[in-house]
Amino acid sequence: MGEQSKFRGGDKAPNNGVYIEVGENDHIMGIEDPNQIKMKAGDTFPDVSNEDRVWKNKRRVQPK
Repeated sequence: MGEQSKFRGGDKAPNNGVYIEVGENDHIMGIEDPNQIKMKAGDTFPDVSNEDRVWKNKRRVQPK
């Protein structure tokens, strides 16, 4: 079983890193200046700015 890779507000960050707001289909296309936050393991994610978005570790985001 793999580690969760998409997060919503209230979820806990599994690792330290920079997380970026992406569309639920794992891409940032069409999101102008997406929100980015620096998190430590155990920090709580803030709410996303749009219900169709999720937080994802920036190193795992693949521009399309």
